[in-house]
Amino acid sequence: MTKKLSDKHTSQLDKARVLEALAKNPQQTKRDLAHALGVKGNARIELKKILRELESEGALTRGPRRTFEKPGTLPEVAVLEIIGQDPDGELLARPQRWDGDAPPPQIVVVPGREESSAALGAGERVLARLSETRNGYEARVIKRLGASAHKVLGVYRIGERGGRVSPIDRKTKFEFSVDPRDSGGAQPNELVLCEPLAGRATGNPRAKVIERLGNMNEPKTVSLIAIHAHGIPTDFPREVLDEAERAAPIDPRGRTDLRKYPLVTIDPEDARDHDDAVWAGPDENGGHIVIVAIADVAHYVTPGSALDREALKRGNSAYFPDRVVPMLPEILSADLCSLMENEDRACLAVRMNFDADGNKRSHEFIRGIMRSAATLTYQQAQHAFDGKDKSELAINVLNPLWRAYQALAKARDRRDPLSLDLPERRIVIGEDGKVKSIAFRERLES
Repeated sequence: MTKKLSDKHTSQLDKARVLEALAKNPQQTKRDLAHALGVKGNARIELKKILRELESEGALTRGPRRTFEKPGTLPEVAVLEIIGQDPDGELLARPQRWDGDAPPPQIVVVPGREESSAALGAGERVLARLSETRNGYEARVIKRLGASAHKVLGVYRIGERGGRVSPIDRKTKFEFSVDPRDSGGAQPNELVLCEPLAGRATGNPRAKVIERLGNMNEPKTVSLIAIHAHGIPTDFPREVLDEAERAAPIDPRGRTDLRKYPLVTIDPEDARDHDDAVWAGPDENGGHIVIVAIADVAHYVTPGSALDREALKRGNSAYFPDRVVPMLPEILSADLCSLMENEDRACLAVRMNFDADGNKRSHEFIRGIMRSAATLTYQQAQHAFDGKDKSELAINVLNPLWRAYQALAKARDRRDPLSLDLPERRIVIGEDGKVKSIAFRERLES
């Protein structure tokens, strides 16, 4: 029960007193404030006016159950989502619902009952009791609620009764109602990602827009629909990004130096990364020495690390005509773990020795450091193999590689293995982002 203020202050109703009352007891309805401030009769009209002005100025915001609250404050009990740990190992969380313009305050989950707070992981939701501190909030877990709320991909529309989201998934037979304050600025016919909320409006379940993904008429939305329909994660947790950003260029100490060998990468012309390289040269007995190297991803993604857990969760990179959703953050997938031309890179390699007939005589595995001599396409390599390229690279690097391949191909044919030469299609995207053509990819010996 809120203590009623003395009558001598009743006539001195102003914004400062209203804010002071809310500071003492956050989340009050208009009736609660009138009682706390001793407002009666016609003075209620003045209180209503002050509340409207404070709300328009951004000094107050509407909370649940028609309450008023100061922006940037959290209720005594709230649903939180665990987002990770700080450097000291303490669990950090954020409110599941946050309407403020500024980032939500820091919330530290303090140890409580063992069955409530033990083994909480990122993405898990909890019901917690909050207490304000100098640096933010402390939270004590009341109840575990399981994984984060389901997210829905749909098209935002404006109807007679306000905003609504029509889910892309046709198995969902109903639409979601979206309050104007929960629309996130979404425009009609935009593809949006929304989060279901408790309660109903106009008979439909309620939802809040958490991400705007672009107009439905844009070509890129096709990939976005596929990504979200199959639950492919597009964002990396902060701890994963931090771990990737701490990755340093390779130290050659303790590794076999392969930089004297002009290894080259040979990929399709539209390849987005380069993760394997090859080199071949003659040995003293008329045979061939072949080195095949791949990027040493395990040097950066160590067992049990945040990067390792995220890679396990994703399983692989997902490629679309207009984008790629990588398994690892870009600083690794497109840089440190990509065998870029003239850059030192950590690698795992196998060095093999073949005789003139293509029979393997020996091999050894190497953890090394390499430097790619060239980033080539299949067409460029084939040009050299056909004798149409007389450059130093073609003569000293590609021609020995071609001769080694011919010897190994003969040995393979003698084994008579199953050979599936299946056509591969290539989707060509025009400058407008639309599909220009779908053609068979040319098959080359390279």
